[in-house]
Amino acid sequence: MALSARRVPELEEVARQIEAMGGRALVAPCDCTDEASIERAVASVVDTFGGLDVAVANAGYSVGGPVERVTAEQWRRQLDVNVVGVALTAKHAIPHLRRTRGRLALVGSVAALALFPGFAPYQASKAAVLALGRTLAMELAADGVSCTTLQPGFVATDIARVDNDGRHDPDRQDKRPAALMWDAERAARTMVDAIERRQVEATFTGHGKIGAFLGRHAPWLFQLLGPRMAKGSAHARDAGA
Repeated sequence: MALSARRVPELEEVARQIEAMGGRALVAPCDCTDEASIERAVASVVDTFGGLDVAVANAGYSVGGPVERVTAEQWRRQLDVNVVGVALTAKHAIPHLRRTRGRLALVGSVAALALFPGFAPYQASKAAVLALGRTLAMELAADGVSCTTLQPGFVATDIARVDNDGRHDPDRQDKRPAALMWDAERAARTMVDAIERRQVEATFTGHGKIGAFLGRHAPWLFQLLGPRMAKGSAHARDAGA
């Protein structure tokens, strides 16, 4: 298994856990906003293991706030990480996946379909990932390469501890509803199963499936509830100002 991200100590810890279980792990540091970095990481994986069977584009974070308060730089970074980074990861993995008739996976979100006020940048980025994943599934099918777009609901990860400018803060409060949260291991097993089965899309958790279904078939419900939620958020911001 090859592990790529910016935070090398965390990668090294996961690598140690894999090796303790008898596996083999490679740490290939990568910044998905830097195409050359992606290219180097993929080359390192192929040089070490002789090929590439599965590639998972998982990097992402969330920019929140009303559209009128989100800066141009925050918009650009949101799309650069969540969309361009995913697309370029796919771009450099695909030639090697063709040789193995392998599997590509993109980590999206139910936020691509279940839309709420105050999250436009994140939701727009995940809608783009969904479009990208569906397109790649068609483009790669003739070569025997599958592309699975994974759309999770709430999962216990560090995503809520990264601010609008992409800075990680381990002490930042995760305000997502704990009662709806899946642990990372359960989510990972679901993702691996979907990738192995070469599903085009896989939506999970339970609430995530409900949200995605309603987003596809009853978008009027979000339109009905959205203004009330936006008004409540505005009152909360004003009270805390």
